[in-house]
Amino acid sequence: MKTNMKYTSLALLSASILSAPFAFAEESSVASGVKKALSESTVKLSFRARYEGVDQDGIDDNASALTLKSRITVNTGSFEGLSAGVEVDNVTDLIDNYNSTRNGETDYPVVADPTGTDVNQFFLKYSADSFSATAGRQRILHNNQRFVGGVGWRQNEQTYDGYRFQVTPVNGFSADYSYVYNINRIFGPDGSKADLHGQFHLLNTAYKINKEHKINAYAYLLDFDTAASSSTDTYGLSYNGNFGPVMINAAYATQSDAGDNANDFSADYYNIEVGTKVSSVTLLAGIESLGSDNGVGFSTPLATLHKFQGFADKFLATPGQGIEDIYVTAKTTVSDIKLSATYHDLSSDVDSIDYGSEIDLSAAYAVNKNVSVLVKFSSYNADDYATDTDKLWLQVAANF
Repeated sequence: MKTNMKYTSLALLSASILSAPFAFAEESSVASGVKKALSESTVKLSFRARYEGVDQDGIDDNASALTLKSRITVNTGSFEGLSAGVEVDNVTDLIDNYNSTRNGETDYPVVADPTGTDVNQFFLKYSADSFSATAGRQRILHNNQRFVGGVGWRQNEQTYDGYRFQVTPVNGFSADYSYVYNINRIFGPDGSKADLHGQFHLLNTAYKINKEHKINAYAYLLDFDTAASSSTDTYGLSYNGNFGPVMINAAYATQSDAGDNANDFSADYYNIEVGTKVSSVTLLAGIESLGSDNGVGFSTPLATLHKFQGFADKFLATPGQGIEDIYVTAKTTVSDIKLSATYHDLSSDVDSIDYGSEIDLSAAYAVNKNVSVLVKFSSYNADDYATDTDKLWLQVAANF
């Protein structure tokens, strides 16, 4: 019996000695992989200084805001498909004669760029072949950001806390689903308006028919904890295509109340754009309608709203009578300066209300691959909605 135990002990000891190099090799391989992923990390710095001036009828004092956004972004390399990212922003004001929505300066028009330091992104990501999953605070941008965007124009970007899954099961088709439980808004990082909690399901699918034609189908189910009137279910389709020199974009969506929304409504959205290039000028004409039902307008609370209905931001919330926006845009490049001009004719979807009109102008110039300059001007001429408003922006951005 003692002999058998002796041999058993020797066998176990031998096995341990023999397996040690393999265990060490495996541990060494893990350490090497982690070290490689860290060595492949990237660190980026960006700065964006912007002056925004606002002259708004009904407010005696004009707003003058000079703000600086400083950002550091760190992304690790990948180990066994895992990577991580963190991004921190700081917004500082150099001229603070404006209502940031948080500073109490209500004698001035709103420039929604509050100061502060914010963790803009902080996530863990897994990628393998045609699948990826991201958990944590992250940037989510769908299509043209009409329904889900980052509001990147503002100094404090909108990001999302939740889980995102992206898959491309077959060539040409992709699906993107996110479950979000908190929205980090542009009005943060502190204060009662900084966050919106709830249960948000964001689904976007895309099918590329060929290099000239693509369709998207999407569903956005929004259930807000503290903003029940914004709780909606939205389902839609969009198409982007080229027919020779003619570009066509079209979209349709339907929306109804959801969650604890006390409103009972069902409204439609549609957008049709036609564009072409004449010599060196790109021309675009379109109509966008956010419908109305029972006095409730079709809403897009997660959108990058600055891109739509004019730079003056007079329609961040859809009026109860809805919106119809007929617009014409001309773009060209002169001496490496990108020029753009857009005219909006804005009215209601119901009741034939003439809201007003707006002209938007912009000029953008890339000094080099790191530094760019932007000048924008917007003038809203009110008829039966809001008040006359002029805005001017001067911006310098640097990325390293």
